[in-house]
Amino acid sequence: MTESSFDRAALKRSLQRSFVVGNWRVALFLALALLGVALVGGALVSLVHPAMAVALPLALGAALLMLRTPQWGLYATVAVAVLLPFAALPVSIGFKPTFLDVALGATFFVWFMSLLAGRVRRLRVAGISPLVITFMVIAFAAFIAGLDHGTLDKQTLRRFAELLLALALFFVVVDHVRTPRQLEGLAAVIILCGFLSALIGVLLYFLPHDFSNGLLNRLTLFDYPSGFVLRFILDDPTNNQRAISTSVDPNVFGGMMILMTAFAAPQIAAPRPLFPRWLGVGMVGTMVLALALTFSRGSMLGLLVALTPLMLLRYRRLIPWVLLGGLALLALPQAQDYIAHFIAGLRGEDLATQMRFGEYKDALRLIQRYPYLGVGFSSPPDIDLYLGVSSVYLLIAEQMGLIGLAAYLLLNLAFFASAGRAIRRLGRQQPSRAEPLLLGLVSALLGTVFAGIFDHHFFDTAFPHFATLYWLMMGLALAAAHIATETQAEESETDAPSINPLPLILDGAAVR
Repeated sequence: MTESSFDRAALKRSLQRSFVVGNWRVALFLALALLGVALVGGALVSLVHPAMAVALPLALGAALLMLRTPQWGLYATVAVAVLLPFAALPVSIGFKPTFLDVALGATFFVWFMSLLAGRVRRLRVAGISPLVITFMVIAFAAFIAGLDHGTLDKQTLRRFAELLLALALFFVVVDHVRTPRQLEGLAAVIILCGFLSALIGVLLYFLPHDFSNGLLNRLTLFDYPSGFVLRFILDDPTNNQRAISTSVDPNVFGGMMILMTAFAAPQIAAPRPLFPRWLGVGMVGTMVLALALTFSRGSMLGLLVALTPLMLLRYRRLIPWVLLGGLALLALPQAQDYIAHFIAGLRGEDLATQMRFGEYKDALRLIQRYPYLGVGFSSPPDIDLYLGVSSVYLLIAEQMGLIGLAAYLLLNLAFFASAGRAIRRLGRQQPSRAEPLLLGLVSALLGTVFAGIFDHHFFDTAFPHFATLYWLMMGLALAAAHIATETQAEESETDAPSINPLPLILDGAAVR
């Protein structure tokens, strides 16, 4: 045997021994890890709740993903805001952090660390960013001024902080979403979550009441309300049930369906939709049905306002689908009651509408007494006044005065003007894949602006997920406008094959 052959044999034996030792170490590590998982899982099942044994590993996996890139944080934020908007961790740190708090915190942390690490050469801002900052400053000034006559408690401070985080998310989205893959990945997540929420709402509506109520009561582990949580017209179980999904309130669910449905609707007629066209039709149809089953008249009007310019100005192919959907809704057994409920609201004959008129009158009295910065975000100073009204605009005027309301209106006007200019430019160019997304986002926000006349959830601090979705989608619309003007279409104005959504979502998260 030569020296070289001896060396090779010795090396081979050494590698084999190392491999065996390495295998034993790996096996020992895996055994200890599995034992630890089993012990923790058993403790969670016996001491807390069986669902925690499944929820905790999923939460840890989601946390690891969110720490990789802000895109995963945005995915998580959308998923929580749409599917579990009121869920809170079953632990207390002086208060119970919500899933939304965790998702937003992780998103901001990773985005800020990415800036510090120099992954982004230059911070991108939108043209309306100074108006957003001005609105945030006015909100903060109103909050501080309101402390003169109101007590500062943990809940008020926390809700206001959540509102500021929702507003600040606008800047994260504008800066982070820079490529078509990031835009389309986030859009796919929004539409999928909207469809799942609508599907849950429809299923819970048509299942037996006791079974549906039992399913919703399982969410009490995550700080959801317990007891009989199903909702009916005028809160009378003899009337028609109202769909709520996991949003607790039918009007809250209806407002969310405005955003989701109007955003997804252009995918039916888009040259290259994010999903197969038949699937897009099914998802949008499910959302429309879920919205109709909420019996929310303001939300239905908001959806009509959102879709009308979209159909008349760009996607006339949607008109037959809307007519078909309207006929299908009229075929439902609840259609006649729905029409009667709608007409009663227009005439101001039902109790809910009359109470709303009373709220408007009381809100105007409050605004007359405190016209400039309102009464802040705590209780009003006068015993004959109260904070709360079924209108975003009156609520903002109550909390932030006419100065805050003017800033809010100016901000929205500037957004629609900026988006309108981008849409006109796109109309003179070859079609871009980002164009249907921009049109859907603008339509969704337009419907929300109109529905805000009749509902307060879009800016109410008790519903931070609404503000989160609103400002996220506004930032995404401006990011889509920038991307659309930079890219040329990859397909002509014909029915091109759709994109596979799962790789699209993963690809969007892979872009840094």
